[in-house]
Amino acid sequence: MKAARDRHGRKDHAGSGHARSAGPGRRLRGAALGVAIAVLALGAVPARAGTGGAGVPASDGTVPGGQGMVFSSPMRSAGATWYGPGLYGNHTACGQTLLPGTIGVAHKTLPCGTTLKFAYHGRYLVTKVIDRGPYTEGNAFDLTNGARRALHFEGVDRVRYAIAVGHAGGGR
Repeated sequence: MKAARDRHGRKDHAGSGHARSAGPGRRLRGAALGVAIAVLALGAVPARAGTGGAGVPASDGTVPGGQGMVFSSPMRSAGATWYGPGLYGNHTACGQTLLPGTIGVAHKTLPCGTTLKFAYHGRYLVTKVIDRGPYTEGNAFDLTNGARRALHFEGVDRVRYAIAVGHAGGGR
């Protein structure tokens, strides 16, 4: 008697005492699925304001991870650029060392340490003033490369922003 075959042409060993083992392909798919689930779960965690991470604002103006900060409302609009390459390793006007992953913003007049919330195409970022600039006409902010990546910001464009209410910048 011939063994029955399943829809993939494999022998059907159901009920014949053969145990179907998980081969390397099945184990690899299971591991890949586990990694994908972990990555998705970590991506859903709101970032902290202290790290300058991106977060989604609540309707009351606070940002999860922003330690209950309240920002000026409504958000304003301003021109922005980004900077970094060629300046890595240099000190910012507020005393930090600029690195490729540094998240912060440069502004000409806001005190160092002033907390700001930025919005750009549905992405939000809470960060601090760490430098002076920009030095291009018509722009109010210079985003660091880390801030640019967090917002998916390219080139020169307009961003929406809000300043933390009651925030004492304290700094240079």
